[in-house]
Amino acid sequence: MTLPLIPPMLATPGALPAAVQDARWAYETKQDGQRVVAYLEGDGSVLLRARSGEDITGAYPELRPLGSALGGTPAVLDGEVLALDAEGRADFQLLQSRMGLAHAPGKAERQAAKVPVHLVLFDVLHLGNKNLTSLPYTRRRVQLERLGLDGPFWSTPTALVGHGEQALQATREHGLEGLVCKRLDSVYEPGVRSRAWIKIRNMRSEDVVVGGWLPGRGRLSGLPGAVLVGQRAAGRLRYVGNVGTGWSEAERSQIAALLGAAATDVCPFDPVPRVAGAHWVVPRLVGEVRYSTRTRAGLLRQPSWLRLRPDLAPEDASADIPDARPDPLS
Repeated sequence: MTLPLIPPMLATPGALPAAVQDARWAYETKQDGQRVVAYLEGDGSVLLRARSGEDITGAYPELRPLGSALGGTPAVLDGEVLALDAEGRADFQLLQSRMGLAHAPGKAERQAAKVPVHLVLFDVLHLGNKNLTSLPYTRRRVQLERLGLDGPFWSTPTALVGHGEQALQATREHGLEGLVCKRLDSVYEPGVRSRAWIKIRNMRSEDVVVGGWLPGRGRLSGLPGAVLVGQRAAGRLRYVGNVGTGWSEAERSQIAALLGAAATDVCPFDPVPRVAGAHWVVPRLVGEVRYSTRTRAGLLRQPSWLRLRPDLAPEDASADIPDARPDPLS
C-alpha cells in the first residue's frame, strides 16, 4: 500500500456543547456499526481496515466497487459499515453475521447476499497526493461532499451545522443510537480520543471485558448464569460488576462456548473481587452492557447485556474508575 496508514480519530463521551457555542459545531448521526478506514489506491482496489488496524476487506465483498468510485484518484476515507433492518436503521446484531469473515471469502459472499451492508462516509483524510488531516473539519467536509460518493452500498450523509438540541431530539424520536458533535475548526487527530469530537448516546452503555463467569442454576445449569466484567483503568483491569440478563438462549450458549475456550486459573481482575464460585477466563472477550448508573466505587448498577463487540480489543474497554480498596464486592 502506498497510501499513509491513518488510524481513526475517536470521539469522547459527553454532552451537547453550550448553546452559545452551538454554531461552532457540526452534528452527525452516531451510527451503530463497525468503524472502518477505506484506502483507495486509484487502481480500482480498496482496502478496509478496522479500528484495530486489521484488514477486513474480505468480509464485505459488496464494497469492492468503491475502489473505482474516484477513478484514478487515490484517497483515504473514514466511515462506518452498517447492516440495516427493515426500517432502514442500523442493527449491530445483523452486522455481527458479517463480521469475522475476512478470511472466509465463500461464506462472506453468501452472507453478503443475505445481509448486505452499507458504508456511510463522514471524512476524507487523504486525497490525491495531499494529506488532509491538518485541515479543519469544514474544509475536509467540503472536499468529501465534492467527491459525490453515493453508490449502491455507500453514501455520504449530510452534517448539520448548529441546531444540536434539535438534532439530538431527532435521533431519539427515530430510535437512533445518538449524535456525534464535531467542532468546525478541529483538525483530524489520528488515533486520538479527542474532545473536539463528542459522542452522545441515547442509552447509557459501556464496553466491558469479560474476566469470569458464574454457573447458572435450574434451566441454566451448564450455562453461565452471569459474566463478571471489568474495564481498564490506571493500567489494570478493574472489576465493575456481574451481568446476568439481556441474553437470548442462543447468545448465552454462544458465550458459554467462548468462555470455555478461554478458561484459566488466574483471576484477571486487580484487585481480585470477592465473588464466590467464580470461574476465571483470559480477558479477551469484549461486550457492551446497558446500565442505570455507576456507584461511587465504580460498579455498574442494574447492568444488562447488549451484545458482543468482536470489533473491539480488550484495551478499548476503559473508564475512569475510583481507586477503591479493599476489594469490591459483587
